[in-house]
Amino acid sequence: VDIRTMGQGNAGASNAVESLGWKFGALVAFIDVLKGAASIFLVKLLFDVELNSEGAFILYLAGYTAILGHIYPFYMNFKGGKGTATLIGILLGLNPIYGLIGILLIASTTLLTDYIVLGTAALTTYVVVLTYLKDFGPGPLVLSILGAFLSMSLHLKNYRRIKLGTETRLSQVLRRNKK
Repeated sequence: VDIRTMGQGNAGASNAVESLGWKFGALVAFIDVLKGAASIFLVKLLFDVELNSEGAFILYLAGYTAILGHIYPFYMNFKGGKGTATLIGILLGLNPIYGLIGILLIASTTLLTDYIVLGTAALTTYVVVLTYLKDFGPGPLVLSILGAFLSMSLHLKNYRRIKLGTETRLSQVLRRNKK
């Protein structure tokens, strides 16, 4: 099936879970996370850079390029996912601790609010704050801010549905997938 014709209409992991169930959604999430992590690992290997003020820009550039490729894949007529799982992969590739904190943050925010999109907002905010606090430089900070704005713009429909009371809640997905 073309997952983009189902649920919220994108090719991402959360839509796969909502539309096709946990097993398929977990597979999509794994692949999406792998994209982000692979982009970081390849750049670390090829350019011998580390996550510090000297190497952060090229790592962030590789990571956010992977996100853009996920959101706008040419082989899917430029209609992909929203990049959240890929961002988690980037964090894991940059530093596994940062990635685990990101996973805990998105999961706890989603569980507390019952909305996946609010977990995503917390995750993108975390990346901006982390980048600023670790002083990786102006380039990575600009990329993380642009990435956060891109994520927010891609999720505008979700925020509108929350306001209207029509956004799918995590608890609804869990109940539906139990049946």
